[in-house]
Amino acid sequence: MRLPQIQIQTTDIQIDLQIHKPVQHIEQPRAQQSIAQPAATLEIHTRKGELSIDSSDARRDLGYYPTGEMIKRYAQEGHQEMMKGISRRVREGRQMMLSAGKGQEGAVIQQIAVQNTGPKRPGPYNIKFVPSIGSVKIKYKPATVDVNIQRNQPNIDVKVNKPIHDYTPGKVTGTMIQRPRVDIDVIG
Repeated sequence: MRLPQIQIQTTDIQIDLQIHKPVQHIEQPRAQQSIAQPAATLEIHTRKGELSIDSSDARRDLGYYPTGEMIKRYAQEGHQEMMKGISRRVREGRQMMLSAGKGQEGAVIQQIAVQNTGPKRPGPYNIKFVPSIGSVKIKYKPATVDVNIQRNQPNIDVKVNKPIHDYTPGKVTGTMIQRPRVDIDVIG
């Protein structure tokens, strides 16, 4: 016994597609930016340093005196020497008065002459530092500097521009070249 057979034959569809690709253009314009930095405010206040040097004591140690002081000093020394001279003459006069006429015959005057001109022993010798230590007085008041800085914030102005966007969508068109088909035959 023979069974009938079914024969199926298919034909695929054929389509011709025209594809137009989409076109997209994006452009970002630069932002407009303005930056300004105001200068900082700077204030500087200074007070000068003061240096004072007093060397008057050192100059005195070296024998240099101000004119007025030197005049007073010489006057005082002259007055003291004058008073010493007066007291010496009074002492010598009293000595001559008390011992005169007692058979000395001029021996009193010789004693007075020996007292005034006899060998004198020099004074003590020692090392002296001229000028003396600490005779120059130095005072220093240091300078001061006050610095004040006022910082100013920068001024920033930004204008952001929107992007430029052009878009042309794509397009697909198709034409059917061959239609699909199914053929069924029964054989047998």
